[in-house]
Amino acid sequence: MKQQNKRPVVVGIGELLWDLLPTGKTAGGAPINFVYHASRLGAEGYAVSAIGDDEDGVDILKELDKNSIQYLIEKVPYPTGTVKVELKEDGIPEYTITERVAWDHMSPTSDAVDLAERADAICFGALAQRSTQSRETIQAILSFAPDTAYRLFDINLRQHYYNKGLIEESLYLSNVLKMNSDEMNQLKELFGLNGTEDEIAAWFMEKYNLKMVVLTAGASYSTVYTPDEVSTLPIPEVEVVDTVGAGDAFSAALIMSLLNGGTLKDAHRYAVKIAAFVCSSKGAWPAYE
Repeated sequence: MKQQNKRPVVVGIGELLWDLLPTGKTAGGAPINFVYHASRLGAEGYAVSAIGDDEDGVDILKELDKNSIQYLIEKVPYPTGTVKVELKEDGIPEYTITERVAWDHMSPTSDAVDLAERADAICFGALAQRSTQSRETIQAILSFAPDTAYRLFDINLRQHYYNKGLIEESLYLSNVLKMNSDEMNQLKELFGLNGTEDEIAAWFMEKYNLKMVVLTAGASYSTVYTPDEVSTLPIPEVEVVDTVGAGDAFSAALIMSLLNGGTLKDAHRYAVKIAAFVCSSKGAWPAYE
């Protein structure tokens, strides 16, 4: 168990962007959302990404500073990322993701490598690997993470920005896979798999030597699998404002609880609680009391 006076070092590497919602813009990007919530829950959190030399870039750094998120952010000659978010009637978001933006052009700086070497957890996804440059950068930085660190591949399949090769490369660099039920179905098709959710999760753990698979099934339930234990919990009923960032909050709470010595069951319960709080709040970065 970790010393109680040591704050876990938690890193999110990937897309940093503005979510353009009907009600205005909010800072986001799945790995950075993960760091926001981990930081609120006690981590020494770091965002690793890139921004443009533009007003959106200036504004997003202000948001990181305001929320006490430390960062290693490059400034590159491309616009800061934006995503248009439209909320359906059930609060589920649909995304239109701008291409050829700053986070497509990250590079593996020595500072980022040094940070990876002392990380207790690193979160990354498929979307930020859509460009060759950022894909190589993310995978290079991940290769320096300690074997003991949680390397969370929060798959976040978006539009056409993924393929089987990218997913396999990422799985070999990770030890935790997180997906929702739609993404599990997409993976079953990509990998030619059949079977129950339990069987699919077990296959991924064995094939890629994962220590954990996390499955979220919308408003119904979530399941956390390890080779030795399975935890399934229903999703509590809450008045949903929007679900933007709820999955990232779930991941952050789960990992933080485990890093702080919690059991799988306790960590899962904590993750469900934090995700429900985010669903009942506006935006991916709601204020914690």
